[in-house]
Amino acid sequence: MGLGRKLALVAGAAALANAAVAQPAGQKVTGPIAVYWMSAQTQTGFGMPSMGAGGGGPDAGAMMRMMMGGGDGASKTLKLDLGSSQTNPAPAADHLPPAGLNAGPRLPLLTPKPTQSTREERHDYVPEEYQKPKGKMLIFWGCGERARPGQPYVIDFAKMAEGRQNPANLFRGIDYRPMQPPSVTRNRTYGEWPNEKTRDLVPSNGSLVGAHTIKGNYSPEINFTLEEDQDFLAPLNLTTNSKAPGGWVNLGWNLVPNAQAYYATAMGGDGDTVVMWSSSEVQASAFTNPDFLSQSDINRLVANKTLMGPGQKTCAVPKEVVDAAPSAIAQLVAYGGEANFVYPPRPQDPKVTWNQQWTVKVRYRSATGGLLGQEMPGMGGGRGRAPRTGQAPAQQPQQPAKPPSAADILRKGILGGALPFPR
Repeated sequence: MGLGRKLALVAGAAALANAAVAQPAGQKVTGPIAVYWMSAQTQTGFGMPSMGAGGGGPDAGAMMRMMMGGGDGASKTLKLDLGSSQTNPAPAADHLPPAGLNAGPRLPLLTPKPTQSTREERHDYVPEEYQKPKGKMLIFWGCGERARPGQPYVIDFAKMAEGRQNPANLFRGIDYRPMQPPSVTRNRTYGEWPNEKTRDLVPSNGSLVGAHTIKGNYSPEINFTLEEDQDFLAPLNLTTNSKAPGGWVNLGWNLVPNAQAYYATAMGGDGDTVVMWSSSEVQASAFTNPDFLSQSDINRLVANKTLMGPGQKTCAVPKEVVDAAPSAIAQLVAYGGEANFVYPPRPQDPKVTWNQQWTVKVRYRSATGGLLGQEMPGMGGGRGRAPRTGQAPAQQPQQPAKPPSAADILRKGILGGALPFPR
């Protein structure tokens, strides 16, 4: 860990943590008035970038670039969130970044306009005939050439619909506390970037290093500096993604400077079976693939082997996973911890009230993804393309409606269409 990151952790996270300890001794703490979060992500290959609380779907553009042989470059994503306890009739704020970000002299933090949702009543609605769910989900976990004893954990959707299987284990995943960035619901005034008016992207050579200033009419001015080791995480790449003669897949990757943990997942299946695998040594479905993790959660999850440590750079996906999902999508994430700042510093005299004006949190993530067991250079061969003919396909006779499959349940009901299962 570099000097800049150490200083930020000492000055920010430690100060905030110690505030709770210091209060019993008599020191009063107020604020902060403003809370500012920066979420920095580096992405290679294709995966499931998720800059919000609920995650996101696979990057279709990245998938196409990789399929055409152009997926070697890294993209950078920056999400800015400003929350304040103060208000203004015409809220406005800007982030003035260092020139090295190459994203312009100012990033406007737009306050979303309140919206009222209306529910349209339909009197002509006829409920569809209920179709009993079918299919299964197979959940695997842990690195290794073969699956551990007792795996996979099988979820039968038909039994679950009948109440004969507890659905709780469907969502059993990483034990972590979701982070709570500023938002329109958590703060009296909120501003964000990118937004509906400004969707500029950070170029691949953009850097966070340097002085940052946030000015707004509903928050105190915020000033802080990020050092060299507080920049975007370096790109994460799969250096090995090959199927071994024994049937398992060996994953290998480059170690990312300042990364504190790694986590790998794979998801796939067919029409009736969904397969999920994670590198966790404890049972965890691939549903819980956190976009960011707090520093305390990273430390705890590495200690209990839910996450792989910063020095690990290989992991084998068991043969049973590959057999059950030969076209699975794999994702690898590097978690980079966070940098924290608070102003003003805590007074040494416990009798002096600590009136916090603002706090800043910068969190980091680097991710990559690809088709499990397929090296990227071999993906441009055109497999799976429909033949180009001038004739339209012959119309097939209409078939009776089929019960929803396991993949349908996940695609439509749980993941909202975000997960591309092979058909």
